[in-house]
Amino acid sequence: MNPLTADDSLTLSNALAQAAHPADVYRAVQQVLAARLGFGLFTLLVLTPDGQEVQRVYSTNVQAYPLAGSKRMGPTPWGDLVLTRRQGFVGCDAAAIRWAFPDHELIASLGLGCAINVPIVAMGRVLGTMNLLDAPGRYKSDDIEIVQSVAPILVAPFLRELKGF
Repeated sequence: MNPLTADDSLTLSNALAQAAHPADVYRAVQQVLAARLGFGLFTLLVLTPDGQEVQRVYSTNVQAYPLAGSKRMGPTPWGDLVLTRRQGFVGCDAAAIRWAFPDHELIASLGLGCAINVPIVAMGRVLGTMNLLDAPGRYKSDDIEIVQSVAPILVAPFLRELKGF
């Protein structure tokens, strides 16, 4: 069963078909997820081809999480789960946020304490991640299904970001 409504699917497929730039699709994904789940922060990260760095290509809070440069991804338990094993992550308390993110203090300062992270995967390759953060306790474990159902719409825009499309 698809957790997206027919209207959600139509919004996303139209955005993909009509997009002039990846950000056009990102805004449509933001719109659907805002209506379905809500968030305090929505970001998209593209993994570099060597898998060693990520670049933020979309952020709803560019002051705290700007679209500049790339950052090195060291080996972390979160990276093993999401980037290597290609599993989603739901963390809904301060301990989970500390476990997952080195910038947990910045996250907490923004009033955020719950996260859903989903890898964007195409043909066995992780292209990046979709990330939603909100107030502590905001998400439930089954909310990840909605985010996972949106993930495939990001494959083409992420490939464009990677200059492979």
